[in-house]
Amino acid sequence: MNGDGRAGRLLAKASLPLVIGACWLLATRIGIDGIERQPTYLYTTSLLLAVGLYGSTYGIDLNELRGDRRRVLLAVTVGVLLKAVLIGIVLLIAMGQPLALVLGVAVAQIDPLAVASIMGDDRLSPRVKAILASWASFDDPVTVILTVYAAAFASGFLGLSAPTQQGFTASDELLSYGATVGANLVFALLAILGWRVLARWRALRAGLMLGLAVVAVWQFLALGVAIAGLAVRPAGLGKILPRVTRWALLIAAGLLGLLLARGVDLGLGVVLGIAAFGAQIVAGVLLSQGLPRPDRVHLALAQQNGITAIILALRMETQHPGVAAVVGPAVVVTNLIHYVANRFAEGRRTSRHMAG
Repeated sequence: MNGDGRAGRLLAKASLPLVIGACWLLATRIGIDGIERQPTYLYTTSLLLAVGLYGSTYGIDLNELRGDRRRVLLAVTVGVLLKAVLIGIVLLIAMGQPLALVLGVAVAQIDPLAVASIMGDDRLSPRVKAILASWASFDDPVTVILTVYAAAFASGFLGLSAPTQQGFTASDELLSYGATVGANLVFALLAILGWRVLARWRALRAGLMLGLAVVAVWQFLALGVAIAGLAVRPAGLGKILPRVTRWALLIAAGLLGLLLARGVDLGLGVVLGIAAFGAQIVAGVLLSQGLPRPDRVHLALAQQNGITAIILALRMETQHPGVAAVVGPAVVVTNLIHYVANRFAEGRRTSRHMAG
């Protein structure tokens, strides 16, 4: 990527803590509260997640990914489960409450917005970009499934709280999620078929894609958007997509700052953030066997959390109060560790290169 693109990425990352702090200060000063109960908030978070997911899969090099399909499948299934269990164990030791199992799931994914913003980084090989983008894009729906299981287990077996609201049981939620997965697959099929069949009628195709995008945000069809990004790739969009994802990151940071004004559990947040990054190191090392050493390091140090973790925290907050207060600072801690760890690894790699 050119120098302007790299400068934009650095500026966006440097601005994140400032945006979070400014929005936190604003919310505490004037008493902003309950934004998650506003209908516009749900649509905004849905849009941000869709941007991140599409940005990640749009940049996937399908040729590079073909040889790593099994690795990616393991990453978004076994890898996510492993991370959730490891994080949950650490939190269970730290707090001694079943809520730890729910918290472990909330941060077990890699944030697609953050990953989408680094797809132009020349320091990452095309192969590791494809693996990381796929991992970040498709581990989100897996964490949603795990969230249902974790919440049901914590409620039904460990007595953490009452069953889900409005008389719905955990099995009802699982059935509902199955229907949601089906809707996502239908959406992706319509998007891909429409993109290919209407190739000669560009205006009609553009209208269809816009309409489907609105439906995706409205119905929170995150998985469908991610799948569609593998095939629906308008010419020229790659030039502006990095800028869009950077703005999405800043907006997500602002929302996080507003949420933190509701109160934070800094101690558990720090533990959760460290546990999330440590779990990614374990999963990354195990799942990157056979890759070049630089690629293994990038995958091991890839953990970042953002709007996805926030959305899961908010949706679990009604059933398990206190989740958002822990996940909020954990997101900040994880991203700070990511920055420091990757800068340190890059410095060591540069030193070895100069010495050699």
